[in-house]
Amino acid sequence: MKNKISVHIADDHKILIEGIIAVINTDEFIEVEGYSLTGKQVIEWIKSNSADILILDINMPEYDGIEVLRYFKQKKITQKSIILSSYDDVKLVQEMINLGANGFLSKDSAGLHIIEAIHAVHKGDQYFSDAIKNNLLKLYTGKNVKSGVRPESTILNSLTPREVEVLKLITNEHSSTEIAGILNISQSTVDTYRKSLLKKTNVKNSIGLAMYAVKNNII
Repeated sequence: MKNKISVHIADDHKILIEGIIAVINTDEFIEVEGYSLTGKQVIEWIKSNSADILILDINMPEYDGIEVLRYFKQKKITQKSIILSSYDDVKLVQEMINLGANGFLSKDSAGLHIIEAIHAVHKGDQYFSDAIKNNLLKLYTGKNVKSGVRPESTILNSLTPREVEVLKLITNEHSSTEIAGILNISQSTVDTYRKSLLKKTNVKNSIGLAMYAVKNNII
């Protein structure tokens, strides 16, 4: 039987780690062999360990993702890495590539594309989420890949105060029953808010909502 692709996850939000693990576990050819919550932990881990793919968040305490990649480069450590970020700035992407990153995913798309990205990078390809590819194309051609995408600020402004409350509680891993009790509303009302949040943020599930909330500091 073919060996599984080993993955190590580095992110300072445990709920995002759990979400990524849940997604990865749907693929029989990939396994998560551990995680780190700080950049310092990643550096300590790499001294005596390795994985086929490192999923690395940019914003972490005790050395951020950029400092981690700089350490790898300085020590001539070869480690395939996919970067997770709440930002899709082209200059940042270029800097990470120059430091050895093999892929770049925005956090709000990670739940949908993480498995595809892992397989692509493991094969030796680079992988960029659509938003990143759009910005790179715009940089070099002056044209967008697609139009009609709602700006993030518009989505945020469309959320009602109650929807924001529900989103925060979902991000903190409360069930619909628990949210109903906390907000003193019915569970069916909570489910209605949840459906509205999924539609407005254009994500598929609670993992996507949590990633959206973290990206936009709704925590």
